[in-house]
Amino acid sequence: MAQFFKAKATSSKGKNLELTIESIDHQGRGVAKHQGKVCFVDGALAGECVKAQIQQEKAKLIIAKTVKVMTPSEQRTAAFCQDYQRCGGCQLQHLGHEYQLEHKHKALDALFSKFSKVTDLPWQLPIESEPTNYRRAARIACIFDTASRQLKLGFRGSKSKQIVEIQRCEVLTQPFTDIFSRLTEALNKHKAYSSISHIQLCDADNGQYVLLRHTKKIEQKYKDELENTLHGYQLLWDDGSENLVYRQLPSYQVGKLNFEFKLDNFVQVNRVVNENMLLQAFNWLDLSAQDRVLDLFCGIGNFSLLMAKQANEVIGVEGSQSSVAMAKQNAHTNQLNNVQFYCFDLTQQLAQANWFEASLNVLLLDPSRTGAYDILKQLPLTQFKKVLYVSCDPVTLARDSALLIEAGFELDKIGLMNMFPHTGHIETMALFQRR
Repeated sequence: MAQFFKAKATSSKGKNLELTIESIDHQGRGVAKHQGKVCFVDGALAGECVKAQIQQEKAKLIIAKTVKVMTPSEQRTAAFCQDYQRCGGCQLQHLGHEYQLEHKHKALDALFSKFSKVTDLPWQLPIESEPTNYRRAARIACIFDTASRQLKLGFRGSKSKQIVEIQRCEVLTQPFTDIFSRLTEALNKHKAYSSISHIQLCDADNGQYVLLRHTKKIEQKYKDELENTLHGYQLLWDDGSENLVYRQLPSYQVGKLNFEFKLDNFVQVNRVVNENMLLQAFNWLDLSAQDRVLDLFCGIGNFSLLMAKQANEVIGVEGSQSSVAMAKQNAHTNQLNNVQFYCFDLTQQLAQANWFEASLNVLLLDPSRTGAYDILKQLPLTQFKKVLYVSCDPVTLARDSALLIEAGFELDKIGLMNMFPHTGHIETMALFQRR
């Protein structure tokens, strides 16, 4: 009997290609073409000729990374971090800071043209901060290496779960730039600290907080010793068995408003951009004393409280019970009686919502990267005269904008907010007015 053998498929992973980069996508990757396939190339800039190594190949696309730049762009610059390309935190340090927003503008222009058929976007001036020392919150990964008997600390590697050990991070605010070396030395003095799984940092307006999460009990004497070693930081310990007891809640201020939060609540990591973002939202909406605002995905009340200073009433809705509790507390602290907060899963049917009222006439959205499509499909959008959409993902913003335009709104203003310099993240604010 004849036998037929199927040839074993060969993998293209690891092979090198020479590519001419045509543009940059919304994630900061170079875009090129190769044998009819679209190539997305990490570390490459528009106009460059690069040698790229294939990481993954599919029927219509190739994912690759730059291994050599043969013809560099004039916009290319030297990275300021020695761990760049190993650490997964930044993706655009090779692109001059002055050009990063230009490319993000182009990426958003292309996405709006594709999804909502809107061109010539009404761009406003971007909101920016200093390009370094801007990040007030971060999470450090930890793992105890049994071979070296050392606790290793750092950030996750680019597209990897591996921990990249670093000494300094120049995007963190000044109090935390050198905390890695301090923590590494202090936590490796005793095996008692080997069960620490990760560390959360927060540079609040009222102090610097370091939360250590651990999987086994750590004796109080070792906790006290670390507090003495890391003098100046407010340390919190969490073994997952009980609620954290804060001596003082972290807080930040915007204008005369004071926002308290817990370290498991979401807060914007860029202090300067967050403050200017709130003030811009306030100015763009230009609320009257008759307006009633629906703030969806409201968190701890970041937008709600400021809007309540001008509007007749604000209804804030959020899926996290902990965030809703903090929002209510913040409203009470700031003596605001015209704002109410509700906990509700905004992916569920609106028919179950007891907070929705027909008299609400201004809509504010600040969703996660998944966007607000599900809730927008359910809302009677015709009752709103204005919609302010604050987005952390340009794809879902462009997609959801199509729904608003179809419902009779026009895009009145749009602006980038450079919340995360040197990364591919694109934060945007868009104001829609009823035609």
